[in-house]
Amino acid sequence: MKKKIGLLCILCVMGLSSLTAFASEKPVSVADMTTEQKEVRIQQIKQRVEEIKAMDRSELTTTQRKALRKELRSMDKEARALGSGGVYLSVGAIIIIILVLILIL
Repeated sequence: MKKKIGLLCILCVMGLSSLTAFASEKPVSVADMTTEQKEVRIQQIKQRVEEIKAMDRSELTTTQRKALRKELRSMDKEARALGSGGVYLSVGAIIIIILVLILIL
């Protein structure tokens, strides 16, 4: 009986350790990409969007259309993250800038 419990515990530990090994594999984030990698990924996204535009979507089932929409939304979010380099100012920051300009002038 003790051997069975011991064997079960060992199997559980081995099983959980293999799950954490698979979970540790992370996709490359946008912050870790170089500019060339970002440009390549943007070109891949553009090519996929052109493929989707060229498709005959009338022959697709509703589940396929939903999957296609979901893919397009995820690519849109990824493209926005890759291309974001703008400066965003809050309302408070704009007011402070205006006050500083008034004080200087």
